[in-house]
Amino acid sequence: MNLETESYLEQVKLWPAEGRHMLAQYDDDTIIVYQAFRSPTGQYAAEHGTFGPGFSYSRMSWVKPNFLWMMYRSGWGTKVGQETVLALRIRQEFFDSLLAQAVPSLWDCGEFATEDEWSRALKTSEVRLQWDPDHHPSGARLPRRAVQLGLRGRVLKSYGCNELIEVMDVSGFVADQRSRLAVAGVAGLQTPRERVYRPRDPAIAGRLQLAVD
Repeated sequence: MNLETESYLEQVKLWPAEGRHMLAQYDDDTIIVYQAFRSPTGQYAAEHGTFGPGFSYSRMSWVKPNFLWMMYRSGWGTKVGQETVLALRIRQEFFDSLLAQAVPSLWDCGEFATEDEWSRALKTSEVRLQWDPDHHPSGARLPRRAVQLGLRGRVLKSYGCNELIEVMDVSGFVADQRSRLAVAGVAGLQTPRERVYRPRDPAIAGRLQLAVD
């Protein structure tokens, strides 16, 4: 598994407690996002580095840069249809382009003058942005907000066919950490090393109303 991991208790000391933040593992050029699938779909992607049977390009597919948000959504890989958790490495340039064109799932009067204008943009956009409560490893809600992006159409096709630099099946790691959490709580928990991510273009950060550390 080509992911950097770190003690959860050490990381949480560095993370903002509230506000809109994107926690992610990234380097100078790439960023990791997460998705969870039925085992045949996820295993195919991990083996071939691209999506195949079982993956639909005709509907919206959601990606999350925050590992613990993915754990909450998938029940630490125990929910039906989300047994295989994938860490997918993509270019930061592509990720930032998603942020730049994303339309929020809820009307924001600061970005769209009228609800009708927002509704039209939402219907035609191929990227949807949604802010949700971030979650503690136990599943408890936190004041901090976490982002997920819904992709469809040509953007989804580009993501699945052209932009996947690396596809990692992290289900074994997830199962191991799930067991540690159940036995000892967060004391021995290791999670992917994540820090606050900000797009390089300050205009994008401003549009997303990202909180300042």
